[in-house]
Amino acid sequence: MNVVCLDMEGVLVPEIWIAFAQASGIPELKRTTRDEPDYDKLMTWRLGVLKEHGLGLKEIQEVISTIDPLPGAKEFLDKLRAQTQVIILSDTFEQFAKPLMAKLGWPTLFCNTLKVGPDGAITGYQMRCEKSKLTTVKALQSCGFDTIAAGDSFNDLGMIQASKAGFLFKSTDAIKAAHPELPAFEEFDELLSAIEDVL
Repeated sequence: MNVVCLDMEGVLVPEIWIAFAQASGIPELKRTTRDEPDYDKLMTWRLGVLKEHGLGLKEIQEVISTIDPLPGAKEFLDKLRAQTQVIILSDTFEQFAKPLMAKLGWPTLFCNTLKVGPDGAITGYQMRCEKSKLTTVKALQSCGFDTIAAGDSFNDLGMIQASKAGFLFKSTDAIKAAHPELPAFEEFDELLSAIEDVL
């Protein structure tokens, strides 16, 4: 039995923090897990920037409401979900993801949660578990599933490498160069075909 595990940001939807950086005029918030492998370090830094500028959850959610999935993402997901089980494994947060999940037809999402103060300030975050993508893939495997994984960033490499088949999708040149053993694709049709070959 197979289950496909997909990253969300950069794979199915645009990077939320990049969109917010552009909307807020704070270019340093464009830094993502494509640039920084240490997620805790990245998030702690992001929360510091938000506090410095007096920005909170409301402002980020307003930007997220304007974001649409990448062209072809919903059709890709629909075709894939007609053939096998799909779980989106993301280091994003429940408070960010809901409107995006609605636009993608409510696929299953495992993600994290933000700690938000009464004034709407983001005071911290709670990870679902350590190394959540790799941990989830290993848990699925322990339940008898063969996993197939695809993602674009440093924090996707663990689940990709631990799976029966794994793919880079819309990744960076640096990550692709560091992992030439991983098939890399840019188009949804190519990724769908590669997944179908191993189902």
